[in-house]
Amino acid sequence: MSIYLAHISEDGLRKQTIREHLSGTAKLAGEFAAVFGCETWGAGCGWYHDIGKYSDRFQKRLYGGARTDHATAGAQELFRKNIVAAYCISGHHSGLLDGGTAADSGGEATLSGRMKKQVEDYQAFRAEITEQHFLALPLRQLGEGGYSLSFFIRILFSCLVDADYLDTEAFMSDGAIVRGGYDSVQVLYERLMKHIDPWLKNSDRNTVNGRRTHILKACIKRGEDQQGLYQLTVPTGGGKTVSSLAFALKHAVVHGLDRIIYVIPYTSIIEQNAQVFKDILGRENVLEDHCNVVYDNAEELEMGQLSAENWDSRVIVTTNVQFFESLFSNKTSKCRKLHNIANSVIIFDEAQMLPVPYLKPCIQAISELVYNYHSTAVLCTATQPSLLSFFPEQMKASEICPDVEGQAEFFKRTTMRRLGLISQEQLVSCLCGQEQVLCILNSRKRVQRVYEALKGEGTYHLSTWMYPAHRKRLLKIIKERLQKGLSCRLIATSLVEAGVDFDFPCVYRELAGIDSVVQAAGRCNREGRRKRDACETNVFTMEKEDIHIPQALKLPISVAEQICERYEDLLSLDAIREYFERLYHYKGEGLDAKDIIGQMEHGSRSYLFPFAKVSAQFRLIENDTKTILIAREPEAVTIADEIRFGGHSRRLVREAGQYCVSVYEKDFEAMNGAGLLEPIGLEFYLLRDTGMYTEDRGLVMNVSRGEAVIF
Repeated sequence: MSIYLAHISEDGLRKQTIREHLSGTAKLAGEFAAVFGCETWGAGCGWYHDIGKYSDRFQKRLYGGARTDHATAGAQELFRKNIVAAYCISGHHSGLLDGGTAADSGGEATLSGRMKKQVEDYQAFRAEITEQHFLALPLRQLGEGGYSLSFFIRILFSCLVDADYLDTEAFMSDGAIVRGGYDSVQVLYERLMKHIDPWLKNSDRNTVNGRRTHILKACIKRGEDQQGLYQLTVPTGGGKTVSSLAFALKHAVVHGLDRIIYVIPYTSIIEQNAQVFKDILGRENVLEDHCNVVYDNAEELEMGQLSAENWDSRVIVTTNVQFFESLFSNKTSKCRKLHNIANSVIIFDEAQMLPVPYLKPCIQAISELVYNYHSTAVLCTATQPSLLSFFPEQMKASEICPDVEGQAEFFKRTTMRRLGLISQEQLVSCLCGQEQVLCILNSRKRVQRVYEALKGEGTYHLSTWMYPAHRKRLLKIIKERLQKGLSCRLIATSLVEAGVDFDFPCVYRELAGIDSVVQAAGRCNREGRRKRDACETNVFTMEKEDIHIPQALKLPISVAEQICERYEDLLSLDAIREYFERLYHYKGEGLDAKDIIGQMEHGSRSYLFPFAKVSAQFRLIENDTKTILIAREPEAVTIADEIRFGGHSRRLVREAGQYCVSVYEKDFEAMNGAGLLEPIGLEFYLLRDTGMYTEDRGLVMNVSRGEAVIF
């Protein structure tokens, strides 16, 4: 009998048979799927996924022959008895396919089309592979069932894809690539308890640290409770980072969960929180998975890259964009990690920042993870966004923090003042009268204008028109001046509202969403060293000017204006609650702007789901932007040269990100049309005139092309 091969090593000296590869993949995929009670489903997909390699044409391909489709055979073999497995197998290289229609021809890139495609004879597999049987699916239905089934297909697809990659990697590297080796959840819990042990002795609830300890102890105790959906409503300054970690680790130990996943809206918060976790738990146990992460050395880079592929670390810290776009993606590279979200504690930090246009599909995904995949979800914030009414009736949330109202009142550090409508001149006059003051505005251009009017010793400007490495330097300078009591006036966009531990005695905030107002107030007297009455958060509306306000801010501002008419204290829990209720009411169908749930529910009638279509539609960052590299520092010049001469590693892209500014398409076209940009590769554009980027203002756009003028 012929020996049928799946892989040959690069040096040609080692060979892996198809049966060996199918067996290894089935074992891993079965183990992954066993976490949510579907071992036979994972193993079955593993055994069938590459039976197309039993064709003579594929065997010739291994020795340099023509390419051939080897994924369709296994899908066709299973299609009539298990369409779910057929989806997974047909897309295990190209990505999950749309179901298509019954009229699709064999040439269509849909599941229906692939089932009509002529494939090479692969029947030799029957001599080596026994028929696989799939036990009843232990899936509990939410809604009409279509979304639940499509979600299961994604998770099962993840099990297959990761198992396939890992088995192939082990053979091709001859065991040289070593994964895992993380400390157990029990060890991490013990490490945390040792770290916080001195804090636990403080029982004085009249002090800030005593209150933080009270919340921390409650989180540890509640970690013993059953799995499900939780809220953790902790005021700014209440220590929710460590408290949420304590709940998560205790919960994971009690219920045998595999990992903790933090989902966070801003990279600035990620970097801050991840550093706290690394200091307590050890760097090797914490994965930061976002575009701005930088590794200290080549070994750490390699470990981080491997872990980012499938999220097998104990603690994952990632972004809303990475987490949710992966859950709705059809691509193998993004879906590979999904099965490792099962059997986890998932902390949604700053839960009020869940993307409003996709709020309902995101909540449905969270519900599936809790209801069917043994995960616990925690909505963690100082401003709970009234989300519970959007969860299915089977999902009941429990609050972890004791005495939420009392905690909010205790940790209130500032007095709210309403200034009404003011001019830029009035605002500048107010800011001039303060030695240390933070002013947050809704427009980058207005930030620059106010900064120019105030410019002088101790006055600073921060916005996303500054590259990350530059912002980090400025943040350090600002914090040092605040600590030393030196004059410090900071004019900034909302980027300072989360993940930046500023402590100003006075804050001015242009009216935006109430959650933004609360976050801004959290930068005022943050450490509670001053009397509340002596620290003001001033909320105001600017007189109309030729300033563009982003579309995404218009409805939150309008709803906030309504709340201002009803509540004197915008920081009250009632004001926050009503703000979100009104915001979501006005959004209505806009909470699922692309009808993601409807499309998947509709698929329940025919089992033809639009995976590829939904993947293309689900984009949390809708606006097209271009990336401009600012090579005004030696490191950035070196990176630009490396990209220009063909460098294309993931390390290079991440390092370049520290010196990049993203601009909208309109601004990019004006700059490019004026000859100010040089394309250098990897979708980076180099700013030719570094004089357009200043130390105090960042990127200053004042260029024209025809009639277009940008300032």
